[in-house]
Amino acid sequence: MTDADYLNAAEKALSALELACDRINDDTDADIDNQRVGGMITISFANNSQLIVNLQKPLHEIWLAAKAGGFHYKLVDGQWRDTKQGSEFFADVSQYATQQSGVPLHFTAQG
Repeated sequence: MTDADYLNAAEKALSALELACDRINDDTDADIDNQRVGGMITISFANNSQLIVNLQKPLHEIWLAAKAGGFHYKLVDGQWRDTKQGSEFFADVSQYATQQSGVPLHFTAQG
């Protein structure tokens, strides 16, 4: 994968997270906030917990920090997959966001 391919795919993932946050706020009673600075998005919940997603350009990875731990994802066959467990990025974001917020939240690659 070239640097340009990585950046294109990673940018799509970050944009999808931002769109999902907007959708969740529009369609549910969940109160979440997202802030993007460059290649990092911080998703904050009403209880002051956070998920942090950031790009690791030299490694061609996306990293996720949650209360449950830190996770690394690489693009495999068009999906961002955890480098240890193989789980899918957006499914994991949904799981950890739900755990931390106490409200069922669903994130997808489409936003």
